[in-house]
Amino acid sequence: MGSSVLKDRIDEIDEQIVKLFTERLSLSNEISKNGDSDAPVIEQKHEKEKLSSFMENAPGSVKEYLPMMYSLLTELDRTSRRRSLGNSNGLAERITAAINETPSIFPSSARVACQGIEGANSHFACDKLFRNANIMFFSTFDAVFTAIEKGICRYGVIPVENSTAGSVNKVYDLMMGHNFSIVKSIRLKIDHNLLALPGSRIEDIKEIYSHEQAISQCSEYLGSLKGVKIIPCENTAVAAKLVAESKRNDMAALASRPCIDYYGLECLSASVQNSDNNYTRFICISNRLEIYPGADRTSIMFILPHSFGSLYRFISKLYTLGINLNKVESRPLPGREFEFMFYFDLDIPVYSPQLLQLAEELPYICESYQYLGSYSEVI
Repeated sequence: MGSSVLKDRIDEIDEQIVKLFTERLSLSNEISKNGDSDAPVIEQKHEKEKLSSFMENAPGSVKEYLPMMYSLLTELDRTSRRRSLGNSNGLAERITAAINETPSIFPSSARVACQGIEGANSHFACDKLFRNANIMFFSTFDAVFTAIEKGICRYGVIPVENSTAGSVNKVYDLMMGHNFSIVKSIRLKIDHNLLALPGSRIEDIKEIYSHEQAISQCSEYLGSLKGVKIIPCENTAVAAKLVAESKRNDMAALASRPCIDYYGLECLSASVQNSDNNYTRFICISNRLEIYPGADRTSIMFILPHSFGSLYRFISKLYTLGINLNKVESRPLPGREFEFMFYFDLDIPVYSPQLLQLAEELPYICESYQYLGSYSEVI
């Protein structure tokens, strides 16, 4: 047969598949409405038996494709039945309520928690988000999360990833132990400079202090220095203050240019980061779910069942709904061997019906989950 005849035959088969699939969903939904659906354990056993039978009788050339096809078919079947019964976990309603209750304009002033001291990059990210922020500085990221949970501050600004050094793992680990919502994010260009007391010389520097992320972002420059000890500390601005208070001319800090004026230092080498395209992304968190107009990114954190194909099921759900996955992060779960918490950033407008559909599916895909919020990013 010619290729055109074969293509016509494929089109006919596709039409039959659609008709049969439609009929299958209709029958399955009818069973659910009649209250005759099998218990989940019995249903899964039946699906495994059917797949095993298909595999035994299928030609060898298609056996590798059958598990994927049948898994997708049964997953869509379950989704259709849940929707026909109107099952809801309430998350879609929470999202809709937050959209309606959140003011139309992001506040220009608020009490905001930041890690570090004046001159820290969190400080500058906060100033870019809020015109008149009342900033409270805390020594640790954990303290920032706690200040939000306890209502000491309305918002907190925390770094989550850098374009050069990658994710701030400590922050993702802390996310598992705190309740919060993301209401905004911001990308801030980061410029690291070698700062020291006036009169200091590069050839005299024996110790350089900075945050571990800044050290990683400046690894090429630091590698070019000989006989210098690199010492991590909790913040770039803390490093600058430490140098200022030391009264030593053999110490330096990797910090931002504003720290020159804040702490009376001078710049020995400017812009020493590995890349000029060096950005850090910060999230603005709250203890309330606030969804401001224009929210086009959603973050979720979840734990999947420790079983074969669970991550595939989640990602295939995103594909089916046409949701783009922007970021994936995984962190080990304390006390559970080789099991992980997953963090996904999704590119999808909060007003999209596909997002609400995903929200209703989360309890059936995940062992546990936390909707972290929908928001827009300031660039």
